[in-house]
Amino acid sequence: MAYREVAMWEILAVLERIGRGESQGAVARATGHGRKTIRGYVRTARSLGWEPGTIVPTEALAAEVYGRHRPSGDRGPGAVEEDLVGHLETIRDWLEPPPGEKRGLRLTKVQELLDRRGVQVPYTTLHRFAVKHCGFGRSQRTTVRMAECAPGELAEVDFGRLGLVPAPETGRRRLAWALVVVLVHSRHQYVHVTFSQKLPDVLGGLEDAWQWFGGVASRVVVDNLKAAIKKADRYEPVSQRTFEEYARHRGFVIDPTRSRDPKGKPVVERTVPYVRESFFRGESWLDLAHVQREALRWCAQTAGMRIHGTTRQRPLAVFENVERARLLPFEGERFDPPHWGEYKVHPDHHVSFQRALYSVPHAFLGRTVWVRGDSKLVRIYADGTLVKTHARRPPGARSTDYDDYPKELTAYALRDPARMIRQAQEHGTHLGAFMTELLSGTVPWAKIRQAQKLMRLGTKYGWHRLDWACRRALAFQLLNIHRVESILLQDLDRLATAKESEGSTPVIPIQLRFQRPSGSFTHPST
Repeated sequence: MAYREVAMWEILAVLERIGRGESQGAVARATGHGRKTIRGYVRTARSLGWEPGTIVPTEALAAEVYGRHRPSGDRGPGAVEEDLVGHLETIRDWLEPPPGEKRGLRLTKVQELLDRRGVQVPYTTLHRFAVKHCGFGRSQRTTVRMAECAPGELAEVDFGRLGLVPAPETGRRRLAWALVVVLVHSRHQYVHVTFSQKLPDVLGGLEDAWQWFGGVASRVVVDNLKAAIKKADRYEPVSQRTFEEYARHRGFVIDPTRSRDPKGKPVVERTVPYVRESFFRGESWLDLAHVQREALRWCAQTAGMRIHGTTRQRPLAVFENVERARLLPFEGERFDPPHWGEYKVHPDHHVSFQRALYSVPHAFLGRTVWVRGDSKLVRIYADGTLVKTHARRPPGARSTDYDDYPKELTAYALRDPARMIRQAQEHGTHLGAFMTELLSGTVPWAKIRQAQKLMRLGTKYGWHRLDWACRRALAFQLLNIHRVESILLQDLDRLATAKESEGSTPVIPIQLRFQRPSGSFTHPST
């Protein structure tokens, strides 16, 4: 008889069941071991001093029994399967039905042919290898029917392909998709028709579905849509950040299915082809809005009023009588889908978010921050803390808070003539008067760089000296920054100060003389 690898834990389970008084037949059905094998394990354990019902079997006892029942020199099925890998194509050819025949060789014949080639393998190991690598003898798996969920507990969501629908804006037909939302307890459903499967379509469809139902399900099972699930994982899936925020907003729990596992949401999987075949196919459509209007009518009058094949009840009746009252309340404003992203703060104190610029405080210059933007506001987060909020701006625009700049750079960045005049007046009367004259006129921007240069002279030479230099320049009507700097370089501002201290007369500007009469310089405007 062929040998099957048995683990120590299996022998321990057999001894524990026998020790609890179970019959050998019951143990055989529960563990899959034959009665002869079970009697052998019990006989060996008795020879080692164990008595059923009096001594609890231990791992050490099971290991000893395991060692005595494993044939000496046997390499086990794993090593034998490695030998079979080299004959994989030959085994496949033997098992493949020849042309004109329904089946290939029997597996016992394959075992015999391998033996002739010097490859001795137990039948069970060969069978396991053939099933795993050659698709041999696959049988239907045993399934069980899950318990029904409570009213309002579960909704299953999935996209399904409908077909081509006219798009008047392009003059062509486009592929339409249906976002199907099914309340599992009542089987009542909602269909949202769209041209894409992006996140706004998913969120918009769910919002319309909850409004249609008049409430929200406690748990939502979704497929691994890229718009909703960032990372598919059997045990710890990662939801897309915006979708997770939406779930908190509406109060439901996200329950993603396993990857490539349609049985994780069987109700909506069967509903999608029903929607396509019963509602969409064979109809003439004008545009997407026409499809959506008819979908709502069909959900209420046709799908909702049919006798469901599983529940044998009308979905709309069960929904109205039982499930509607158990849904979570649908309250508040319609969800405004935000966009999240990581962005680096540029040297100009701004981040570029969806082609618009938003300022960030100087303390976060050069750092990477999270930006959340919806239709109204843009919020900027650093280390999970909100550091700045702006009103949403269109692409190409800019939102700048000049208080985000360092104080020494604020005036330069603002390029505000009135602000620069106020700053100059704070450092001296004559400096303020000079700045006022400099930035007077209808186009003060033309002299803004000179004004900035003037303020830098005060930092370099001192505000007191600059104030007296501006006094002297005003006396001679020298509204030129280079002349003011020349006065400071030649210490003429100090000379003026000394004369003032001696009580001398103030500086009087020289009357200018011209060869032409003054009227020659007057030109009337046309």
